[in-house]
Amino acid sequence: MRAVTRVQGRAVVLDRPNIDTDQIIPAAWLKRVERTGFGPGLFIAWRADPAFVLNQPGAGEAKILIAGANFGCGSSREHAVWALQDFGFEAVIAPSFADIFRGNSIGAGLLTAQADEAVTAGLSSALAADPGTEVVLDVSERTVAVPAAGLSFPFALPDYARWRLLEGLDDIGTTLRHAAAIADFEQRRPAWLPRTRPFAPASA
Repeated sequence: MRAVTRVQGRAVVLDRPNIDTDQIIPAAWLKRVERTGFGPGLFIAWRADPAFVLNQPGAGEAKILIAGANFGCGSSREHAVWALQDFGFEAVIAPSFADIFRGNSIGAGLLTAQADEAVTAGLSSALAADPGTEVVLDVSERTVAVPAAGLSFPFALPDYARWRLLEGLDDIGTTLRHAAAIADFEQRRPAWLPRTRPFAPASA
């Protein structure tokens, strides 16, 4: 997983609370075995409406989604995160996130920036005035800014999530940081105990 230190670019506003994972990516799309190719299914039911935000000019270039509270509620499918990333989003800003969705996001490198409703309202107003304006999220400082409008706000991100994003560590990468200790432990385990790799019996 690549490190995420800064997300910078166009943003779109989806001002709806309680957006669940089935709305993000419907269950019919979960038959895919790859981790890519989910972008066309993102919010597919809503995208049937020509007025939907992702159908507007320039929306396909957006890297940041600003949404309502309790974003990502519903089932625990990782595909919701993959669909957002496959479409091109690198960050979601919302007043709150469902816990499992937030965990899946951090594990995949999608920044979930939790900001007060007053902050999301201020960002929405700035984007309404200029839909093409640039939004900048700084992971290290935990701030979101709209430089052209002179706006800067803090957002919440747990220390552990911040560290993993800055280091570019998914679950496998986090485990591999301890590869030497794991290998040493396996070498010292009694032969009769279960092992994590095939065991070659000692020669007579």
